[in-house]
Amino acid sequence: MKKKVLITGSSGVLGKNLVEYLEAGYSDLYELVLFDIAQDMRLYSRFKAYSGDIRNRGEVNRIIKGIDIVVHCASASPSYQEKEIYDIIINGTANLLECAFSRGNVERFIYISSTSVYGVPEKVPVYESDEVKPYDAYNKGKIEAEKICGQWRKRGKCVSILRPRSFIGPQRLGTFGILYEWASEGRGFPMLGSGNNKYQLLAVEDLCQAIYLAMSAEREKANDLFNIGAAEFSTIKEDYQAVLDEAGYKRKIICLPALPMLAALNILEKLKLSPFYKRLYMKLNRDYYVSIDKAREKLGYSPLYSNREALIRNYHWYLENAGKRDYKAGAGNNAVWNRGIVKYAKYFF
Repeated sequence: MKKKVLITGSSGVLGKNLVEYLEAGYSDLYELVLFDIAQDMRLYSRFKAYSGDIRNRGEVNRIIKGIDIVVHCASASPSYQEKEIYDIIINGTANLLECAFSRGNVERFIYISSTSVYGVPEKVPVYESDEVKPYDAYNKGKIEAEKICGQWRKRGKCVSILRPRSFIGPQRLGTFGILYEWASEGRGFPMLGSGNNKYQLLAVEDLCQAIYLAMSAEREKANDLFNIGAAEFSTIKEDYQAVLDEAGYKRKIICLPALPMLAALNILEKLKLSPFYKRLYMKLNRDYYVSIDKAREKLGYSPLYSNREALIRNYHWYLENAGKRDYKAGAGNNAVWNRGIVKYAKYFF
């Protein structure tokens, strides 16, 4: 008998990719039930798809009965307002867990957290056992949500927590959309500092693989916390340059002095003239990668794509789709972020 899997945030970047991944490879094992506050019913006519809010107990309770596995992808973007971030990430996750384990008969719960919980890391690689560091509303929300997950694990429930690096693939825009836009227009691209720091990313297909493994692995192995990232990555300059090379205009990454650029970005953020939040730009000029050894050893995780391959694949998705849909401005990672004053900077590159 197929396991019934509830996927929250099914209309987001990860949600859409996960639906396609499971449907393509594991449709004989799982029956998918989709839940999103902005559900597009036209996309999922072949599934049970519900529009609703993870914070609404009544709405969640109506669909939780009969669910075997919950994959909690729904979240708030770091660019949301602070109050909304806390409400969605903390209260939404708490509500889902309560409904899943107290009202439903859920066998396991998979929470998609983030490596943002480590704040701005001071050493590499970062391990799951390293200290989490509250920094901004988004990462504080993820830290608190993980604590709630841990409380249910102590009560004997199976709760996997995945901490992915920034993932890229079909539907992903956000800050990466700026790189792809500039590359497609034959422009260079600015880099904070020398660009010689190693910076790990993650293909969304590899994150989907990790989720499937958490769904299917032995309970004792899956009931844990895992970093998820690419296995192959180079310096941020080299990996981003691969996108400019793929564009074919022979443009280059242009490195800018870190200290004055950080000062400028800090001022622009305070004036709300920039799409970049502080935790993002503070880590761009330092080594940032996590150990994936634990996921490899316990789950059998084996990432297929390097940083470079993931970026180029995402760039081609951008090119194929840029003219097919109206990319409306928004705060999520599947939207074009408000460029602010940055939209004028590209004319200098």
